[in-house]
Amino acid sequence: MFDLQAALADLFGLNTVQSLFRLDDFSRRLAATLDNLGRSHAPATLWPVNPVSGRFTVEQRDGATFIGADNGLRYTPYVLLLETVDLRQAVALYARIYPALQRAYEDLGYPREYLNDRLVQVIDQLLATPEIDVPLQVRLPPIEGPLRPERPWVLYEFVDAELQSLTAGQRALLRMGSVNERRIKVRLAEIRRLVTAGRSTR
Repeated sequence: MFDLQAALADLFGLNTVQSLFRLDDFSRRLAATLDNLGRSHAPATLWPVNPVSGRFTVEQRDGATFIGADNGLRYTPYVLLLETVDLRQAVALYARIYPALQRAYEDLGYPREYLNDRLVQVIDQLLATPEIDVPLQVRLPPIEGPLRPERPWVLYEFVDAELQSLTAGQRALLRMGSVNERRIKVRLAEIRRLVTAGRSTR
């Protein structure tokens, strides 16, 4: 019987898997998140990993709100994870569990589509994310009703309408800061190359 936790532990280390990954219903979580990153919203409740720790930090300047200069540090564990993992082994594991991922993707409402094609499409979107080296202005939208969200910082949106109209994955890259964005794109390009080599997961 295939042991997913053991396979992930071989890649990332057991402590990392136990602290960062959500293994319950993993195939559905991964398939849904890969798809959602290319859409307007990627709910954290469906992620196959735990959300980044800490809170989204902002700075006030001249009456405007900008993403905090140190906000990108929150993403360091995930960026390092992506940079240090053996991508060939990671893609081999992806291929091994692909039948389960494909079934989960079909169950999401795509019975005639391939998750692998969607993965490549989303990676291409992420690689096309603009790289902006100036602080990005954000705002909190008005909160309607008497209930206040427990984590209001997750509601911040970009003031620039073009940036706010990007996909959930692209906006996430922008929130990480331009340095992290470039580092992640290097690895995404390599993942794309490995995944598309022969299209063996079909």
